Amino acid sequence: MTILFTLLQPQAQGGFAQYSGLIMIVLLFAIMYFFMIRPQNKKQKELRNFRNALKPGQEVVTIGGLHGTVRSISEKEDTITLEVATGVKLVFDRTAIVPQGEKPQT
Repeated sequence: MTILFTLLQPQAQGGFAQYSGLIMIVLLFAIMYFFMIRPQNKKQKELRNFRNALKPGQEVVTIGGLHGTVRSISEKEDTITLEVATGVKLVFDRTAIVPQGEKPQT
């Protein structure tokens, strides 16, 4: 009976010990934000800016790994025509283009 009674009694803790669990959770979310979420958002923003700034004559790679030169951009701005060899032109969606030299994401 005394063991049960001592387990049910509230423990006197210091001020820091009461909030240590909360501090650890907040710290974990801050680390996740600065090491995972923020860099990914920055990379997505750079890729979006690159795709919006595409101009004819620019060397690019598709997400499938096909290298080519931008020949034209549609009026709707959603498709891009690439020349992959002399006289061979292919039409791709704008989201399928990544900068030359960058590894396509899978």
